[in-house]
Amino acid sequence: MAKESIFGRISTLVRANINALLDQAEDPQKMIDQLVRDYTNNIADAESAIAETIGNLRLLERDHEEDVQAATDWGNKALAASRKADELRGIGHTADADKFDNLAKIALQRQISSEREAKAAEPQIASQTEIVDKLKDGLNGMKNKLGELKTKRSELLARAKVAEAQTKVQDAIGSINVLDPTSELGRFEDKIRRQEALAQGKAEIAASSLDAQFESLEDLGELTEVEARLAELKSGKPQAAIEAE
Repeated sequence: MAKESIFGRISTLVRANINALLDQAEDPQKMIDQLVRDYTNNIADAESAIAETIGNLRLLERDHEEDVQAATDWGNKALAASRKADELRGIGHTADADKFDNLAKIALQRQISSEREAKAAEPQIASQTEIVDKLKDGLNGMKNKLGELKTKRSELLARAKVAEAQTKVQDAIGSINVLDPTSELGRFEDKIRRQEALAQGKAEIAASSLDAQFESLEDLGELTEVEARLAELKSGKPQAAIEAE
């Protein structure tokens, strides 16, 4: 019953659809860790059961070999006793010949008994051999599944690390988004723009003041000319003459 239970567990685990189990799991990593533990424990149980089954099979095979060898030995003894009986009977020793014939018969009985035991063990040996082969195949299948699980676990952990790194990068990018006016960089840029606008305003004011000064100079020049002409009128001399003097 114990071996049947092990064989059933091996068959179930080998047929298990790992991808489907992971798809249904709320936490795939925990599911993989649990499956790794389950497969590891069941592989250990299976190896123990297979070792015991192989041990029993080897005992059966040795007993079978001994029975086959015993049958051969008893057959050889029967043949030797029969020949001895024929030899003694040929020289007229009938009583001694009968003794060796009886020994031959006993040897033949032992031979038949050994042959029967050997033949009776053959179906059991065949059955045990089949079971061992199936258990070995199942064990190899479980080991392959365990390797698949460990590979998926490594892949899952790597994907988790990549996702975590991507999240950090996106968070960092979001924190320095130059298009976001609420970000630190956005506020700093707005401050600079205001300072630039202020400087431009001051420059325009300065330019306006300079223009006004030049305009006042032009007005002053015009008044000077007016005064000169007025003096010319009063003196009765033309302006050109005054300038010549």
